[in-house]
Amino acid sequence: MPFGLGFGLGFFNFLKGFDMKFYVTMTDKYLSGWGVSEGKTNKLIIECETIEQAEQIERAARRRSEMRYVNIRTTKPRYGSNVVESWKTWGDLGEVWTGVKA
Repeated sequence: MPFGLGFGLGFFNFLKGFDMKFYVTMTDKYLSGWGVSEGKTNKLIIECETIEQAEQIERAARRRSEMRYVNIRTTKPRYGSNVVESWKTWGDLGEVWTGVKA
């Protein structure tokens, strides 16, 4: 489903006028449950400067079989002690995620 918040294109066009960050969150099924995430869920959180960046990350995440529960949000996510948070920014990611050649 595009536009992860479920509000549709009009809502995101409205948000473009504001100086705000967007967060794309997803559960990484591959990294969850072992290593530093043993017995826990691993959440990948990508901070984006624009809704366009967030939408690109959302599309890329939905193409990856190990990513579940992909969402775009405007509030900074925080999870409980049973979740390992892996934070990245748009600039940390490669072409597979951003669609931009380095």
